[in-house]
Amino acid sequence: MENFLPVLPMRDIIIYPHMVAPLFASKPESTTAIDNALLTESHELIMLAQKDILAESVNSENLYNVGILGKVVQVLKFPDGSIKAMAEGLSRVRVNKFEQEDVLIKAQYEVLEEISAENQDTKALTRLALDKFNQYIQKSTKISPENFLSITEIKESGRLADILATYIPIELAEKQQILETLNSHERLELVSKVLSKELEMLTIEESIQDKVRFKLGKTQKEFILREKLRAIKEELGQEEGGGDELEELRERVDKAKVPKKVKEQLNKELAKLEKMSFYTAETSVIRTYVDTVLGLPWCKKTKDILDINRARQILDEDHYGLEDVKERILEFLAVKQLSSEPQATIICFIGPPGVGKTSLARSIARSLNRNFAQVSLGGINDESEIRGHRRTYIGAMPGRIIRAIEDAETRNPVILLDEIEKMIPSHMGNPTAAMLEVLDPAQNSHYTDHYLDMQFDLSDVFFIATANSIEYLYKPLRDRLEIISLPGYTEEEKINIAAKFLIPRQFRANGITSERLKLNPSAIREIINKYTREAGVRELERNIAKICRKLAVEIVLDPDIKKCVDSRNVSKYLGTPKFIREEAVKGSNIGLVHGLAWTEFGGEILEIEASIMPGKGKLSLTGRLGEIMQESAKTAFSYIRSNYENFRLPNDIQEKYDVHIHAADGATPKD
Repeated sequence: MENFLPVLPMRDIIIYPHMVAPLFASKPESTTAIDNALLTESHELIMLAQKDILAESVNSENLYNVGILGKVVQVLKFPDGSIKAMAEGLSRVRVNKFEQEDVLIKAQYEVLEEISAENQDTKALTRLALDKFNQYIQKSTKISPENFLSITEIKESGRLADILATYIPIELAEKQQILETLNSHERLELVSKVLSKELEMLTIEESIQDKVRFKLGKTQKEFILREKLRAIKEELGQEEGGGDELEELRERVDKAKVPKKVKEQLNKELAKLEKMSFYTAETSVIRTYVDTVLGLPWCKKTKDILDINRARQILDEDHYGLEDVKERILEFLAVKQLSSEPQATIICFIGPPGVGKTSLARSIARSLNRNFAQVSLGGINDESEIRGHRRTYIGAMPGRIIRAIEDAETRNPVILLDEIEKMIPSHMGNPTAAMLEVLDPAQNSHYTDHYLDMQFDLSDVFFIATANSIEYLYKPLRDRLEIISLPGYTEEEKINIAAKFLIPRQFRANGITSERLKLNPSAIREIINKYTREAGVRELERNIAKICRKLAVEIVLDPDIKKCVDSRNVSKYLGTPKFIREEAVKGSNIGLVHGLAWTEFGGEILEIEASIMPGKGKLSLTGRLGEIMQESAKTAFSYIRSNYENFRLPNDIQEKYDVHIHAADGATPKD
């Protein structure tokens, strides 16, 4: 007789000898048994199956006498007191005596020796059992076929019976019967009978499944799936199904004011849609296409107001100066008023950033009573961005021109093509070449977008292009554009623009009133000369906004404060001046000549210095001079050398002296 060991009640599993299995214990009887087993040196306990697995409380009367002597090999405890353990079955045992202390049950046991019966009948029975188990694996999806390979290597019939009993999903009472059968041959025979019964059950289940599957036809399948999908959509708050949506699309097409050819094309798409299952990816593409085509303003136009006086008034309200530009715009509108022919040229505003190219386009749209849309072309390197994507994949969309017309909601808007010179040819096509068809009056009346695959008339659209530099414009595209230059504003123009537009706008944006802050013209002049270097007025407006923000802080701290900013205290708000303007000094030194330089930031004084020194006739040029200026300097040097007599110079001057020509402000490129 052995000593008493803790008893672990087993509700739904039996661990046979030589097997390791996980255990999950949450009830006090089970957790206490595992804890007490860990207190022993061998970590052993007795695992006994419950006779009534539904019983809440466990006692010795509800436990079988025959069980397994097990060893706890690994334990994981959770915060809620439950335990997950790995237990190894050692041998069969019979309990002779129970003792119970509170929830802990202990038992005195004896080890049951297995009766080995290995003979020819047992070998045949082993092969039969393995064959049946293989059939069971083929029909059942619960056991992986890889397990069968490891089982075939087992030679002992008793151990094979135990392993097969572990894999087969049978009742706990049947597993207990197998556990209590000590004769290995009888135990394997019992397992074989259980396998035969389970195989027969699987065969019956398959037969019933085939009959049900045969009766459930394709129509019923689709109906059930649609009903499930409808229920899911109802739960998600979406529309019921495709039928209603298809009818809605048909009704929209019938009522839409679109050309006859467009309506015919849309009806073809709807007919194609009707034949498809309404929830495939292709139907989504067709629905999007129909929505896009219906959303275009095929027949909707705004009535032009061709009033020169009104246009002049709007241009003067929105812009100060730019008289030449305004005059050219008025000429364009006057010709449009007198002639019904489409304009053969497209206006293109060329000028540095901040000179008012975009706002001029908006003013033209307002003066004509047309809707306005803007297309940013900077950095586009895909021809499909202009012509549209073909409807061969999900996510295809029209080109930017058609999308701009959709946004404008009329077929005769003013469309601004911003930064037209910054389109980049690539392996995906040349978007600049694609733009030729858009801007050519002879072609754009039947413009075809790849996505629409239908002609759309662009002849009523008033296109206006903008660019920063004419040098990078595609030459064939340049021929279709009438260039109007906006070189920039003079100092006086900037002061007037600030007074009429920038200061009032920044006062509104920052909550400042004219009573609290007064910006003198001298302060604006100081900002223009010492804090900005630009052709436009963007940086000027940023500096005015900076002064307004700093004053806003002072107003919050002292609500009664009033300020006047002039040239003397502007540095208090804007800091140290960033730029120093060069001034030409009359009667300057020999070797220094003044010139005028044009840059994209405005005009500058350019100082050219020349010095002569002993040497060997070498000419040095510094100050980042461009190729043209370098050639001019070399030409001047050659002219002096070839006319040395007229200048009363020694004939060997090129052998004795070097000349160094330098342009001041060396960090700025010059040409």
